[in-house]
Amino acid sequence: MEALIASYGDTSSDSDSDSESSPAPPSEQKTSQESTLVLPPPPLSLLDTPNSLGFLDYLPSAQPSRVRNFPHIEGNYALHVYIPVYIPAAPRKEMALFMRRLSSVVPGLHAVDVDVPLDVLCKDEHKLEQVGLGREFHISLGRTVPIRVHQIDSLVAMLKQKLQTQRRYWIDFSKWEVFVNDDHTRTFVSVEVITAGLAEITKQIQAVNEVYKLHNLPEFYKDPRPHISVAWALGDTRESLKKVVEDERRKSSVGGSLQKCIFTSRFSGIDCKIGNKTYKICKFSDE
Repeated sequence: MEALIASYGDTSSDSDSDSESSPAPPSEQKTSQESTLVLPPPPLSLLDTPNSLGFLDYLPSAQPSRVRNFPHIEGNYALHVYIPVYIPAAPRKEMALFMRRLSSVVPGLHAVDVDVPLDVLCKDEHKLEQVGLGREFHISLGRTVPIRVHQIDSLVAMLKQKLQTQRRYWIDFSKWEVFVNDDHTRTFVSVEVITAGLAEITKQIQAVNEVYKLHNLPEFYKDPRPHISVAWALGDTRESLKKVVEDERRKSSVGGSLQKCIFTSRFSGIDCKIGNKTYKICKFSDE
């Protein structure tokens, strides 16, 4: 989650490369030159669990940097309201096969959040399913925006008032899609909600919009398209990605028109992340 929010509001950190000086041979009177060692991609053995992110320090220093959507200002906190989503184990294998095809055709793709290059994860089927697809994803219910500290209590209280009691429902993720962020600095490979769950999520987005408006924050997109993102590339690469995604859609079609569901997840609540703190916004009426 932290990495995707970073694309809107946090600084990405680059790994430091080590440098060494090679001593001149005793028989020669030459000045030694400093040579830079570029670290290789992390060993897959380091990627043991979805929550073990220490391996990020071992990524090559040439790894692409994320770009802010708004400047960092002291005292501002990034706000993000979302539905947490976990992909069930069964569909991960088929999704991993698709991500392998993506990685082979479109270079420079990274797994969302952990930011590990897909071609590194694709070397190990277990790691791709566990690290690339076994973590928490999210459906955004509002834009990620900066807020001031004095707005936090009011925002959280009003979100809880609007969304505190919800019914559980099923969400069908049925369509591979490609999205580009507003300033075209990153392209995302996503799975979109187009059937079951769409109506409920749309109502929740409307509720979040009302709270945003009362705090003079920008509302969400006029025609929201709920989705989770599983991979990203630097810049606007939608054309090359869409070709692969459209091929996948054709393979997944049933009877030439109906699209099968990629996976289904049960609505599990709404979270509001402000800075490094996460607030649980809703409870369920059936509990």
